[in-house]
Amino acid sequence: MVKNEFLVAITQLAAEKNLPKEVVFEAVEAALASAYKKDNLATSNVIVKIDPDTGVTHIFTRRTVVEEMTDPETEITLAEARQIRPGAQLGEGIDTEVAPQHAGRIAAQTAKQVVLQRLREAEREVVFEEYSGREGDIVSGEMVRMEGRNVIIDLGKAEALLPPSEQVRSEHYRSGQRLKFYVLEVYKAAKGPQVIVSRTHKNLIRRLFELEVPEIFKGIVEVKAIAREGGHRSKVAVWSNQEGVDPVGACVGLRGTRIQNVVNELNGERIDVVLWDPESARFVAHALSPAQVVQVRVDEATNTADVVVPDRQLSLAIGKEGQNARLAAKLTGWRIDIKSQSVYEEIVASQPPVEAEPEEAPAQPLPPEREAAIALPEGEPEPEAVPIAAEEAAPAVAATVEPPAPQIRFAEEILATERGEQDKKAKAKKAEGEEEPAKPKKARKPKRVVLEEEEEEEAYDYVGG
Repeated sequence: MVKNEFLVAITQLAAEKNLPKEVVFEAVEAALASAYKKDNLATSNVIVKIDPDTGVTHIFTRRTVVEEMTDPETEITLAEARQIRPGAQLGEGIDTEVAPQHAGRIAAQTAKQVVLQRLREAEREVVFEEYSGREGDIVSGEMVRMEGRNVIIDLGKAEALLPPSEQVRSEHYRSGQRLKFYVLEVYKAAKGPQVIVSRTHKNLIRRLFELEVPEIFKGIVEVKAIAREGGHRSKVAVWSNQEGVDPVGACVGLRGTRIQNVVNELNGERIDVVLWDPESARFVAHALSPAQVVQVRVDEATNTADVVVPDRQLSLAIGKEGQNARLAAKLTGWRIDIKSQSVYEEIVASQPPVEAEPEEAPAQPLPPEREAAIALPEGEPEPEAVPIAAEEAAPAVAATVEPPAPQIRFAEEILATERGEQDKKAKAKKAEGEEEPAKPKKARKPKRVVLEEEEEEEAYDYVGG
């Protein structure tokens, strides 16, 4: 009955501590060995074995096989060892079972402390193994308490630490609040495994999108880059690996339900989802969303992108305190220089025009008469080319060209030419300051004068009438 109760107690303890039975058995065996050594003042190696089926405890003392024995508690001769085990050799350990006595109060207290310490170490080891493999993952925890500026998070099996550097300034943490965190680091400390979590890391947004968007979790849509200023605004660049899938629409969801869940988890932080592009110029234009971009020029030597936006979109492209441009630069990895369209046009206009190289005048074809004169008669060989000077060649060509035939001019053309010459002369005189002769004024018609007597008579007639 006692043995069965012993096994039941070990089973319950393993269930409470969430530990394997083997680990609990090892802890109890180490505790019983310490109690036996404490009670019997033994200096040799004491080994305790517990039968997991029956619960029977066996205590052994281990001694080393030597040629000449100096300490009977820790050493044994080769002859005595071969009586216990015929194949014993020098340097081996021989286990001898001893009959345990009833342990006293001190031995029991020692066994209790050893069991608790071993179980605590086993718990820490289990927690470390579990969370060390979850670095870079997302966990859910509840605020427990504040230790200075640090926030202690209860993760269920372990406690995590949220340091001030990983806290969002605009968030107010209170006891009992439940949030999601990004596991930043897991390491062993004097008090056990330490789990460091974060609320400002950019990969927290990546993990939240993986939870909300099945296309990202399956790999159909890929998150290429993330730029974040915790608590204020973030930009996410996405790309579709499957034709026909809209990556931005998949992240936003129907009526914005998917992205709204992510925003609510981040306490209202603004998130811009933009389309990633392998071409740098187009990617920079997308990254400045929601501002419209007119032109982007990329200089790979200086890693700079010159962006031209409409005048009314300049403040939107820069953002409040330069936030939009700053996040776009982080997202793309380019230094972005934003100019308005009017300023860009002024800069282009102020630059000196590039002079084009003079083009060579095309060779003028010879008139048909000249071609006919140069043509050789049939059957004669072509003479060899003899170089001649330019002065000698010019009169020869001039002599062979016939004067142009007279052209017939009509009266309309002659009159139009004369009028054009008169207009040119008038403009020249006006430019020199000569005044044209004043034109005679037309005689004005005399105005009708009404005599006062007639006016009085009319007035009198009107009154009298």
